[in-house]
Amino acid sequence: MARLGRSSRDQSHSLVEHNRRLATVVPTLVDAEPPDASSNSSAAPSGLVQPPEPPHNGALGANCPLDWDTRMRIALDAARGLAYLHEDSQPCVIHRDFKASNILLENDFHAKVSDFGLAKQAPEGRANYLSTRVMGTFGYVAPEYAMTGHLLVKSDVYSYGVVLLELLTGRRPVDMSQPSGQENLVTWARPILRDKDRLEELADPRLGSQYPKDDFVRVCTIAAACVSPEANQRPTMGEVVQSLKMVQRSVEFQESVPTPPARPNVRQSSTTYESDGTSSMFSSGPFSGLSPFETENIPRTAVFSEDLHEGR
Repeated sequence: MARLGRSSRDQSHSLVEHNRRLATVVPTLVDAEPPDASSNSSAAPSGLVQPPEPPHNGALGANCPLDWDTRMRIALDAARGLAYLHEDSQPCVIHRDFKASNILLENDFHAKVSDFGLAKQAPEGRANYLSTRVMGTFGYVAPEYAMTGHLLVKSDVYSYGVVLLELLTGRRPVDMSQPSGQENLVTWARPILRDKDRLEELADPRLGSQYPKDDFVRVCTIAAACVSPEANQRPTMGEVVQSLKMVQRSVEFQESVPTPPARPNVRQSSTTYESDGTSSMFSSGPFSGLSPFETENIPRTAVFSEDLHEGR
């Protein structure tokens, strides 16, 4: 990352002092050598973790398989970091280069958002967009920003959706070693996200069968919403946080319910947490009416409408 000016350095320190999901290693980032301009995300490791030395303290990398719970912990922590920038920071900050390699991991695999070198303040009053030179990393840049230079808070949400797809699939955002037509992660995943019967095609083979199928569907729903081609159909990061917390709570609920011992000649009755693939978290929660299989026609809730009016 390139050296920051004094005002950017002060802003970064101010940000990280107020949220534990933002990296506290700003001096290290500020003093790092700028990356090779010829490098891009297709050549750099991204997606899952390659723990450096000492173990774990480093960026989200590519070669170390993680279990499902660890992936979801990373997803939730990163979402909280972006939600703070968008919704709790004054003024609102757009990261503008959110990607897997800008997620730093602690020893316990808790994640922090890092590298604010390209960050921009959102216009006062949450104006519709900020016109700026297109910057960022190929494969993560939102389509409206890439095509028009119009930067929105929701442009970060798209980038987050790409990272979430990386965590689900184990694929890089752009991988030229994939078969023709599958090189771009979002382009490959989007039609699969619309088909309930194909969702397991997205699962990282390294997960094996060691992941909860219902929760996988729920997280696919979130990812599908985040990478919607239309910015006004994407959720806010606050909504993403709440939905991921609901996924986390469903796991905790299932783990807390003991399996009753079988008793002969006694009919057992127990409460079972079930899902039809479009969990009630989306029929009553922040993604009201949202389905991973209709990502091109996402109903706009009151929250979505308000965000669009405010340009988020």
